[in-house]
Amino acid sequence: MLTFEKLYSMGHEEVVFFSDSSCNLKAIIAIHNTTLGPALGGTRMWPYASEEDAIYDVLRLSRGMTYKAAISGLDLGGGKAVIIGDPKQDKSEALFRSYGRFIESLNGRYITAEDVNIGVEDIEHIYTETSNVCGVAKMHGGSGNPSPYTALGVLRGMEACLVKVYGDRSLDGKVVALQGAGSVGRHLGEMLHKRNAKVYFTDINEKNIEEFKTMCPSSEFVDVEQIYDIPCDIYAPCALGATVNDNTIGRLTCKIVAGAANNQLQEDNHGMELKKRDILYAPDYLINAGGLMNVSIEFEGWNDGKARRMVDTIFDTTLKIFEMSDEKNISVNQATDLMAEKRLESIRNIKSSYLGNVKHRFPGRKSR
Repeated sequence: MLTFEKLYSMGHEEVVFFSDSSCNLKAIIAIHNTTLGPALGGTRMWPYASEEDAIYDVLRLSRGMTYKAAISGLDLGGGKAVIIGDPKQDKSEALFRSYGRFIESLNGRYITAEDVNIGVEDIEHIYTETSNVCGVAKMHGGSGNPSPYTALGVLRGMEACLVKVYGDRSLDGKVVALQGAGSVGRHLGEMLHKRNAKVYFTDINEKNIEEFKTMCPSSEFVDVEQIYDIPCDIYAPCALGATVNDNTIGRLTCKIVAGAANNQLQEDNHGMELKKRDILYAPDYLINAGGLMNVSIEFEGWNDGKARRMVDTIFDTTLKIFEMSDEKNISVNQATDLMAEKRLESIRNIKSSYLGNVKHRFPGRKSR
């Protein structure tokens, strides 16, 4: 149940429910923190078992976006949205245009982009009704699908982990157990294949499985439950969250956990449990920020080179976090939180020195 006490405990500013019976739209937008700027976070569409599950998901995801933007040095706040529905049956132009109108009513406090089960075509429909959207088609001045940049950031995070554990960032001969062959997972698999890594992967979607095999031809498919038991160097969760939990930690034989999925730890204490087991963890919001970095520059004038240079910084930031974790003898996720919170606090403290009515440097575009 959503209560004010729950919002207070997680630090959210605003949670908005939108509905439109004419197109069966059921959407929830959670704005967690706008200290650094307007909240930017993707929209995901999922057939949640209950509204309570949808609320829980959007609250956790939006909080993660605040930390992701802060640790990445972006002038953006954290937000996220979920649309309750089956993407195979419930998608329509009307649904996304109605959703775009609701986003427009928030007056720029929330900017959306792609997430699970939302593609560029869907974003284009939203863009028809609001300028507060990123990841639009390149023909309209956007950057298109952010998945390749998310995957690149995860790759850079993996390389930083390899330097920490093995003293070398090379993936040649390393074994990766990759869970989730969606858009980000496929691009990551292709990158790993090109770097001569051995990839075992799993997914529940036959189309995803076939496309993954095409992009990563040297890979081997394993059963969904078997992925935790694969002897490997890196376990890469790239599906939904909470796969690192009490039931799976003891089965992991890897030296590194580094993937694209959001909220990989079911509980924060699982980060310390990984540390105790001598498994290096690269927090998801630290290394999967490439997609956010990519879309964040659309308002300034996007280009591929600039996006890739920004994403490459994830390598150095990850190494700094590992250093902090060692110095303070805390888990890596605690160190990452600490660095993000320090930046949020420093900017919050200078807010009073600004005049009112100062426009943020993300002005938005004109909707079509």
